[in-house]
Amino acid sequence: MQRREPLGGAEFAPETTYLNSASSGLLPARSAAALRAALDESASYGTMGRDYFAAASASREAFARLMGVPAERVAVGSSVAVQSAFVAASLPADAEVLAPEGDFSSLVNPLAARPGVTLRTVPLEALAEEVRPGTALVAFSAVQSRDGRIADLAAVREAARAHGARTYLDITQAAGWLPLRAADFDFVVAGAFKWLLCPRGTTFMAFGGELGAGAPWPAAAHAGWVAGEDRGASTYGLIRPAATARRFDEPHAHYSYIGAERSLALIDELGVDTVHAHNTALAAHYRAGLAERGLKPVPAPGSAIVSTPGLTDAEHRLAEAGVRISVRGGLLRAAFHLYNSTADVERLLSLLG
Repeated sequence: MQRREPLGGAEFAPETTYLNSASSGLLPARSAAALRAALDESASYGTMGRDYFAAASASREAFARLMGVPAERVAVGSSVAVQSAFVAASLPADAEVLAPEGDFSSLVNPLAARPGVTLRTVPLEALAEEVRPGTALVAFSAVQSRDGRIADLAAVREAARAHGARTYLDITQAAGWLPLRAADFDFVVAGAFKWLLCPRGTTFMAFGGELGAGAPWPAAAHAGWVAGEDRGASTYGLIRPAATARRFDEPHAHYSYIGAERSLALIDELGVDTVHAHNTALAAHYRAGLAERGLKPVPAPGSAIVSTPGLTDAEHRLAEAGVRISVRGGLLRAAFHLYNSTADVERLLSLLG
């Protein structure tokens, strides 16, 4: 195969062979520098900096560009679980939610905790065919965290539309490397500290589908002062929520969004299509090397995540050799991103023996 060097140039200089982006991405140099400057600024201007909203606004706009939706349709937050609780609060008390078996807990647990909601889980491959007239919401990850399997996004979207169900798509393991259209789904959430290379505490919620086409907003159940149309007049008493998706903003972690602005700019400069081609080529090279060694990863064609049974005992040995990788559910999970290279793949394969 064509040899591949890391993308991003001087933005990355890891001291390890880093193959763990499915757990947490590396921070680009530009983002780290901006965070250091923000910390220095805090010594004179407080922990909200000179301008608390500038970085969050720029990050919102950058994420919206990557997802192909207007910035007015994006809210900023701090965690997928909080956004899932918001989606759960928008459901009727007797709603059925359909989700894949074993999907990420931050996505599904807040939905199951909603009083009166029935959470029904089915195999990922059967998700589209299991949507039925009584289904109110289909909640699923675009890419499964445990093993990298990619959902049939188009089939699930069409099945949900046919039965009048809304869709809630978690793109935490997809945003930044897998080309996506957020407008195709009603709720789209992304924890941005993995493939989007942002600091922890950066999360986005995009609104598409019926909501993006002008359907009434759900109730702003967790609206605080930052969600007011006029923030200056929203610090005390009842507020008038913003007319845009900003009505669903949380008071954001300032430092996280200082870094996010720069990290998202890097992804935008490189282009998701370029990152996708790079990541999937490395993953394909790794799968071929595993096959030569008689090892069979979980089938996940086209994924940047490769998870393999029978190798979990190698994690400690790999860590001692400076390879950062993860084990999830009895699988050795390798995640290939823009700062990886062909040499990283070959090193991992040689260490597996």
